[in-house]
Amino acid sequence: MNRPPLAARSWRTALQRPWLRMLGAAAALAAVVFTLPQLRAEAAPTIPVPAADESGLAGPSAVAVFAGGCFWGVQGVFQHVDGVLNAVSGYAGGAASSAHYDDVGSGNTGHAEAVQITYDPQRITYGRLLQIYFSVAHDPTQLNRQGPDRGTQYRSAIFPMTQEQGQIAKSYIAQLNQAHVYGAAIATRIEPGKTFYPAEAYHQDFLARNPSHPYIVIHDLPKVAELQRVFPDAYRPKPVLVSAVAAAK
Repeated sequence: MNRPPLAARSWRTALQRPWLRMLGAAAALAAVVFTLPQLRAEAAPTIPVPAADESGLAGPSAVAVFAGGCFWGVQGVFQHVDGVLNAVSGYAGGAASSAHYDDVGSGNTGHAEAVQITYDPQRITYGRLLQIYFSVAHDPTQLNRQGPDRGTQYRSAIFPMTQEQGQIAKSYIAQLNQAHVYGAAIATRIEPGKTFYPAEAYHQDFLARNPSHPYIVIHDLPKVAELQRVFPDAYRPKPVLVSAVAAAK
């Protein structure tokens, strides 16, 4: 496969190169801090709760799918949200045949790195998940990029599982734009009717398994810290892990 030049690829991909993995955690972090712009997460904005939210759901669980840049951080944030039963990294927006990391990284598959969130609707609502998504998990004003990562595979997108979810998301985006809580318009796309495909096993629970990885330290751990600060009532210290959910089945 023809890979794009290094300058056009994610810095995260560069950080996975064998020569860098051989460095100690401290040396790797020093190398990244020296060579990359300081793109640490900023304080999350205070945003209003959604004016519209889902009606009472009778079942024990429901599913939401969000894309907001690198799935390591989005998954890591929602694994710390009380009421979330599972959060799986994967791909959404393209075909099953191209739902693979190397293919998606080309930016030509239609896929976005996404996270499928299974939640207990008796403990947390879809609207509350959206509030965390727009405030803490990523910057919704960035178009086809997120932090150091560039390309449509890093776009901000919501993949509603039901018509009601789509309506809630559309209404909330309009509400936030009208409130002018950001310095720019929200770039988040709503893409209904798309299938979610789980990512490779080595991407699952990446933040929890690699807390000293340079990318995680710089870009993702600050998001978890902001979750605890902005949503203390929704934060839980112990994350729900894909590996634990799978072992319990």
